[in-house]
Amino acid sequence: MKNFLFSLILIALLSFVTQLFLPWWVVAPIAFLVALLFKQSGFAAFLSGFLAIFLLWVVYAFTLSSANDHLLAGKVTELLKQLTGGGVTGLLVFTGLVGGLVAGFAALTGRMTMQMLDK
Repeated sequence: MKNFLFSLILIALLSFVTQLFLPWWVVAPIAFLVALLFKQSGFAAFLSGFLAIFLLWVVYAFTLSSANDHLLAGKVTELLKQLTGGGVTGLLVFTGLVGGLVAGFAALTGRMTMQMLDK
């Protein structure tokens, strides 16, 4: 549990800082390296990567969107009505899911790489 929380916080913190300067996909190498460093089960590694980026992206997207009363998010929601359900909340969840899946699978890959190297 301790490794899970520490890796979740570390992935979220490092991703937040590096995404200020680097592209969005930097979450994948960060999640991979953190999962490589901290011994967890495969599910815990995936979950820590997924939750860290899901929560980070949802909160950050909400913060940016509420600065302009969700005007842009509302227009994007109209374009992606099939995926988001037609609401800003759906768009925020969809955004978090995309980032969370990328980071979760990267963390799982890091854990599996560590298992392979241990053998």
